[in-house]
Parts: sequence; C-alpha cells; structure tokens
Amino acid sequence: MVVWIRWRDGAAQLGQDLAQAAHILGLPESRLEEARTGGVSLVNAVWEHLAVVEGWLIVVDNVDTPTQIGPGSGLPAAYRGWLRPHGGGVLLVTSRDTTRQTWGPDADLIHLQPLADDAAGTVLLDAAPHAGTETEALAVRLGGLPLTLNAAGTYLSVPTSRHRTFAAYQHALEAEFADLLGAEHPGAATDPAVARRVVRHTWDLSLDQLHSDGYTLARPALQLLALLEPAPVPRTLMTSKLVTDATGLPATAATVDAALAGLHQYGLLHTPEAADPGDGVPPVNQLQLHPLVREITAHTLTRPEPTDTWIAAIDEHLARAVDETTSTPGRTGWPTARLLLLPPTSQRTSTAARNAISPLPSARWTISPTHSTTQEQPPRNSSCADTSSTPRPASSQPTAPASSPAATPSPTHRPGWPR
Repeated sequence: MVVWIRWRDGAAQLGQDLAQAAHILGLPESRLEEARTGGVSLVNAVWEHLAVVEGWLIVVDNVDTPTQIGPGSGLPAAYRGWLRPHGGGVLLVTSRDTTRQTWGPDADLIHLQPLADDAAGTVLLDAAPHAGTETEALAVRLGGLPLTLNAAGTYLSVPTSRHRTFAAYQHALEAEFADLLGAEHPGAATDPAVARRVVRHTWDLSLDQLHSDGYTLARPALQLLALLEPAPVPRTLMTSKLVTDATGLPATAATVDAALAGLHQYGLLHTPEAADPGDGVPPVNQLQLHPLVREITAHTLTRPEPTDTWIAAIDEHLARAVDETTSTPGRTGWPTARLLLLPPTSQRTSTAARNAISPLPSARWTISPTHSTTQEQPPRNSSCADTSSTPRPASSQPTAPASSPAATPSPTHRPGWPR
C-alpha cells in the first residue's frame, strides 16, 4: 500500500494522517481509542503497529520545517516523533534540509542531483511535444533542474506563447530572462505551495527558513556569491570583513560560517571536492552555486544599489586575496591562484561590475611560480583563465601588487575575460 501525505507545517495533522494510514494497515480501532483517552501515546501506538506490518510505502512530502514535526520540540533525529526509520515498510520523506544532524544516523540520505542532459530533454519533450526535437542545448542552459524544465515546457506548451520551439526559447532567455524565468508571482509571498512552483521564489522558501532559524547572513552571503562567476571560488574569499564591507551588516567569522553551512544544508551551495595538488600542498576548500541559482539570485538584486557597492567591495577583497596569494612561498598558493584567476564578476552584471575587475588581469604577472631551473609553470585547468598570451617576469619574486600600474600588461583583450 502507498500513502502520500503532504506536510502542512503542523504536527497534529501529520499525526492524524499517519494514524489513518496505520488504521488502514490494520491498527485496531480499540488501540486508537486507547490513545485518544490517554491510555497510550498515539505516536507510539502508530509506530509499534507499523514496525510489524510489511509492504507499505508512506511518503511525507515537502518537510521543510523538520523542527515542527512533533510531537514536542526537537529534530526528527531523536526518532521519538512522527518520523521514524524503524518500520516494517518504507518511510520516504522529501525535504530541502539535507543534513545528517536533522535526520539522524539511521536515515538513508539521498541527495537529488540535477537531471542528466538526456533525461532533462525527455522532460522538455513530455511537457511540450510540439516544440521540436533539439532539446539538449536548452536542457543544459536550464541546468537540469526539474522546476525550470517544467516551467520552460509549460510555457512552450501554451499555443499563445510568443516562443514556440526549444531553440527559440533558449535564444529568448538571453534577452528575456526576467520575463521567462525571473518573473515574480503575486501569490508567492503568502502561499508556500505557489512559491515552490515559481522559479523566482522557490529558493526564497529556504532563505526565509534559514533567516527564521537565526542564519541572518544566509541571504546576503548567497547574493554575494551570485555576483561571482559560476566556477568555484576559494572559501577563504568569503570573510566576515567582505560581508560587512559589501552589505553593511555586522558579521563575524562564526556567523559567516553558520550562513554558509545553512546554505549548504538547504542545497543552495555546493562544496566541490578539490583535486589533490600534490607535493604536500593542501587542497583548497571551494564554494560553488548551481549556475541557475546564481543567475536567479543575481537577477533579484536591486540595481544599481546595492550591486555597485557590493561589486566595489568584492573587487577590493579579490585584489587583496591575489596579493596574499602571490606572497605565498613556493607552490602553496597555486590551487588558490587557479580559482582567483577566473574573471571575478559575471558578464551578465552591469558595466560597473565589469570595470571592477580591471585590477585583476595584472595578477597573472604576480601569480607566477617561484622561478626555478626547470621553469615550472602553474598547473592549468578549465577554471583558470588562459594566461598563455601574458608575458611573465623573469624575477623570482612577485613583481608588484595586483593593483600596481607597473604590473599591468598591455590593454589588449585577454583570453577568458569579458570583452
């Protein structure tokens, strides 16, 4: 038997739904009556029965406020409330909260990833079978996220839509992103069910929950990261000083740590596993947003303020990070250099944002390995800007700070940087 329960942010309703499911599975009415009269705990009566009955699947959907599961307070990890992993069937819970601390040691955590390109293309074709057959490019552009794939497919399935093919929709995204995926919905602020279905608002549910849980810097931290390129950035760049300089909000190392941990807990921030650089050099802790999460978040920022102020702060701290990296002896700073050499601000941000990165191309003069007889060059990978056309000084020491005019190469276009 399959039972589907939609979480409604209330322990009482969840208890009624689970009791009804247990009754359908054979829990005697006398046992329920005993619970109603206080002779036995209802939650224990339900789970004592579910523990001995096999062949059931109970789905509890959208449990985004696990502290309210009940009965009582606390997280489900204690396994004394309405959600327990010890039954004779399968209890499947969907949630934005992905941490072991919430769900406990006996839960099997399954982190859902974006769909592969072919599967994402199938979603588009199922939703809009008359929109063409070339779905892969659009599926890649939408990042494999089911919500955005559904939004695009739904749009294309409407006969009166201005764009009727997958190719036309993908092309239109570059000029009409705000209308096609970034539009606000008037009901999203008051109805979480609406917000979950609207791309612009779905991540606000997680950010609002984090804020109510005390992670007040989660939203500004996400917005700051959204102003950077979609490639990974060094964790060391996200300091309390950067947050305060950019946003004006008080921040400490502890509150920034908590904000980033909260974003990771709710699946808004990823921590790519860095390759081992070898030679005893420790790998760099990295932060990365999904490209579409980043794009939507950047789109919702108020312009020109606070964006210009934030860009100026990011520029200053990037230049400082470059200077600190180039001062590191030997190969220790190379993994961080790879990440910092990528253009810091998005090509989709304002002209002021692009101008803000101007000190950083010169960093490719300073982020050179210590001169050696073997003329080793820094390792290169896809996240590093192409430096092959930039001359390197012969000195074994950094030539100048990144912002120094003496270290600035000729003003020709540099491969890998915004034009």
